[in-house]
Order: sequence, then structure tokens, then C-alpha cells
Amino acid sequence: MLNPQMPPKTALDGLKVLDLTRLLPGAFATQILADMGADVLKVEQPGSGDYNRAFAPIAKEESGSFLLLNRNKRSLTLNLKTDEGKDILRDLVRGADILIEGFRPGVMDRLGIGYESLRQINPGLIYCAISGYGQTGPWRLRPGHDMNYLAEAGALQLFGKAGEGPIVPGLSIADVGGGSLMATTGILAALWSRMRMGQGQFVDISMHDGAISWLSLHGAETLFAGIEPKGGERPFIGQAACYNIYECADGRHVALGIIEEHFWERFCRVFGTPEFIGRQWPEGDEARAQKAALQERFLTKTRDEWVAELDSVDIPFGPVLGIAEALETDHARAREMLLEIDHPAEGRVPQLGFPIKLSNTPATIRSAPPLLGEHTDEVLEALGYDAPRIGALKEAGAV
Repeated sequence: MLNPQMPPKTALDGLKVLDLTRLLPGAFATQILADMGADVLKVEQPGSGDYNRAFAPIAKEESGSFLLLNRNKRSLTLNLKTDEGKDILRDLVRGADILIEGFRPGVMDRLGIGYESLRQINPGLIYCAISGYGQTGPWRLRPGHDMNYLAEAGALQLFGKAGEGPIVPGLSIADVGGGSLMATTGILAALWSRMRMGQGQFVDISMHDGAISWLSLHGAETLFAGIEPKGGERPFIGQAACYNIYECADGRHVALGIIEEHFWERFCRVFGTPEFIGRQWPEGDEARAQKAALQERFLTKTRDEWVAELDSVDIPFGPVLGIAEALETDHARAREMLLEIDHPAEGRVPQLGFPIKLSNTPATIRSAPPLLGEHTDEVLEALGYDAPRIGALKEAGAV
């Protein structure tokens, strides 16, 4: 448990987290906590573990996505369908600050280890459940994944070109933005509340709710103007020439992200289209004509030639980079957004950096993503289990 008398080395130093999740939303949330210093123990199914362990691509032996989502964590295998496994979880909960799970609502209760049961063991426990549609409401038991949550939140229709319908987004927006980030925010708020009130609480995270909450900009058009925004048909989602993507002579692309009038005027003068000054937000045929004119001019040079020409103009403009290019930029390197770590099975493996820079208690990478069950014996020994008992638990399939 947290000791307020101990000065922290990292922001969450001393925080104990039990991670029962199996996919991206929970793994990303607990890696954020782990990077900031929390002791995160992954509780995984014996034999298979976190579903992410099986996802392609495989590096040498481990999944690449697992390697990017699980540093600074330990792994304990535990069969929560056995009485022995449930007893071990209860023992762990006694000394834990946070438990995070990602099962469908009701699963943990049916196992006898839901929040109401565990809070009797540890009243200070912060129990976070990440699910598709939340613990209440008529959709609570509906299965789904990122695209479903976006579709049913009204967000998916924002992606795509005019008249062509929505597309599959390239990022897991609801999973991470509506799940992982909302979970960490809720957990940290609950920790602050516990410091003042002395009690833990249940944190109910719905990825569908989270996706809806991200609609503030485009939702304003619907709620205050009666407009249903769709991809390519409104200013910030593909209609406006000043805020758009353009192909260049080499087939690569640039992103022009101008909102302010003074930037637009500066761009038009340098780019050779002064006739568009004062006409930044046209609609209909005029918007299409303006985009076509800019596109025609961008096709006269390669992406990097345009970047070299416009880089010093001081406007919101830049290249559309591939992932490898993005991670190799001087800026990404300077911000330590591509790092490496030694792994017992994989050797030297890359890691994406931590985006929150704290001046006094910075995040750290302290350990590699764990092998399945790597810390099982260590954890059980710390709970007071001796070698014969640990052996019996393994024999029974409980760990």
C-alpha cells in the first residue's frame, strides 16, 4: 500500500496494481501506471496468458504488440476458475491499491471475486472495470470492439471522403482514448479521493461512453446547429482546403492544417494562390474547386521538396510520415519517443517512449515485458507460500 511518508522516486512509486485485463485497453492503461512507477502485476491465465501474447507479428518468441504494451510489469499465472486461484487473488487484494479488469459485466461477480466481495477484504481498493458499454444500461452485455464503439457513438461517420461513407480508422480510438486514458484518469481521481476520504471505490469505464465524450468539437454542430457531420463534408473533416491532405509528385502526401486566418494568408502568398486570401472556409462547389487548385499545385513537386520549401514559412504544415520515418525524426529522438530495452528471450527490443514528461518524478523503464508466469514463484513466496504448497498449486492447475 502507499506510504505517504516515503518520498517518491517516480510519481506512483509504491502503488500496487493487479492487472487482470487481456487486451489493448487494459494493457495500455496499466503500462501508463507502470511507467510512472506503479508495481503492476499481470494476473494471467496459465498456459495462454494475455491474448496479446498471440498477436502477430511475432518477434522471436514474443508478440510485438505484447512487447510494446507490457514493460515494467510482472507476470503471475492464476486460474481464477479454481478455488485456490481465487484464494490467491484475495490474498493479493489485501495488499493492493488498484485492481483493473476487462471482463464483461457480471463475470467477476459470478466467480465470487467482484467488487462487492473484494471491498470487504480491502475497503481501500480501487476497482476499475473497463468494458464496451459499461456496467449499466441495456447494452451492458453486448459484445464489441473499437469500431463498434465508434460506430454506435456517432464517431465512425466522421472518417472518410465525401459521399463515400465511413472507413475503418487506423488507430484504436475508442479502446485507447475511451478506455485506457479514461481508466487511468478515473483511477488517479479515485486515488486522490481515497487520500481524503479513506475509502476506495468502483470505477466504471465504458469505451462507448469514452468515444461519445470525444465528440465535443463535432457534436457542437449537431447539438447547436442541427447538422450531422460526415467525413469530407464539414470543415475539419475533409471539406476545407486549408485543413486537408494532399498528394505530391512522388505519390507521398503532406498535411496542411491551417485554422488561423493569418496563417492562411501567409500560405496563400507563398504557395502562389493569393486569390484564396479572405476565402478560407468556402462550401460546396467553391470548396471543391479550391481543394482541386491546391492539389494540382502540390502535384508539381515531391513531398520532401514541398517540405523544404515551406518549412521556414511558419505555418501548420508538414509531411505525412510512415511509422518508421516518424520514429526516426530528430524531434522524436530528442523527446525520447523511441527507446530500447533488454529482454530475456528477445534480446534488445525497441519501445515507444512515455509521452508525459514530469520534472521531479519522471517515468522510467525499469524492466522488460514479462515472460508468461515469470514472477509466479516470487509473488507466491512473498505471500508466505512455501515450495511444497507452490508445487501443489502448479500440480492442481491453479497457477
